[in-house]
Amino acid sequence: MKIKKIRRIEDLIETVDEIGFLPFFCSRIYGFSLEDHVADSAWYRGRWHGKVVWDAWNWKGELLRDKSLIYGKFFEGKAGFISKEWFPDFCNYRRDGYDFDSRFEDGLANYKDKGIVEYLQQTGATLTKNIKDDLNYKKGGNKGFETVITRLQMQTYVVPVNYEYSVRKSGEEFGWGNCRYDIADNYWGKKLCCSAYKREPEESYERIMKHFKKLLPEADEIDIKKLIG
Repeated sequence: MKIKKIRRIEDLIETVDEIGFLPFFCSRIYGFSLEDHVADSAWYRGRWHGKVVWDAWNWKGELLRDKSLIYGKFFEGKAGFISKEWFPDFCNYRRDGYDFDSRFEDGLANYKDKGIVEYLQQTGATLTKNIKDDLNYKKGGNKGFETVITRLQMQTYVVPVNYEYSVRKSGEEFGWGNCRYDIADNYWGKKLCCSAYKREPEESYERIMKHFKKLLPEADEIDIKKLIG
């Protein structure tokens, strides 16, 4: 697998559309991440007046707003990108034939998972800080928000749809950005998310596995399986 140097958001979109998926940070497979191939000029360069100077970090909000790529914690609970071509197979495999309600009814999801899913179904896309406030994820209240929201992303039920920044009175943005989440089928549409349902989940897994092996012929199969999840 040969990935050209990623200098701009257009390079990232082109790369992921070509290869199908790519972790954001260095993964267990050497050379298979945005971090491994991004230009130094686009990687983290510190903070300036509270604003994080990190082009690659900011790209994810733009490409989500444009609906260019799917982004979320998809690889061992860590962030990465999936193309629209391959996301249906990830949904089919990761959901294992279940919509969320059926998963909960069969005892495969807990009440905290259900709470966040039902909340987003009612409110639509919502900022992290508002989800936490409304569902009492704060000191003395519920715990484990990051664990729950990561699990729901891994299962492809919930996805980030934007990153929004705090703004000073001067109009300058600052901080790391607050994630806005939504139900994947709402934001990306059922047509996309469910289009691989005609296949058995195991078939989607094999398609993903076969593609990974083609991309990474020298990678250990155990590492690929762990990355797929």
